[in-house]
Amino acid sequence: MTPPAPPELGITFLYVRDLPTACRFYEDVLGLRLAIDQGWSKIYRIAAGAHVGLVDETRGMNRWAETKPVQVCLRVPDVVTWRAWIFAQGVPDVSEMFENEALGIRAFVFRDPEGYQIEIQTPTREGA
Repeated sequence: MTPPAPPELGITFLYVRDLPTACRFYEDVLGLRLAIDQGWSKIYRIAAGAHVGLVDETRGMNRWAETKPVQVCLRVPDVVTWRAWIFAQGVPDVSEMFENEALGIRAFVFRDPEGYQIEIQTPTREGA
């Protein structure tokens, strides 16, 4: 036997209480495009093959939880411009810019309306 064909795309699902508010945030603030609309599940394209799905927790396989051990990370070419954009959108509690030398990144974090942490990062060295 040989392994089956590799996946065509990856989707990380986040379970939310207020789907319309979450959708507006991911569309208007993060600028993501709706790729698949399943009604109570909305799947947004992050990059080629990478997607995030927002699921109405009353309909999905899991439920919303206060503790969010998940982070959505977006790698961008210019983290400074992204931080200015996020501030301009009125997103609360945006962190200071930080660098992680071990990982080779410069980044900042904030939370979406449902409490999931979003990290926006830029590599600080090639291959990072």
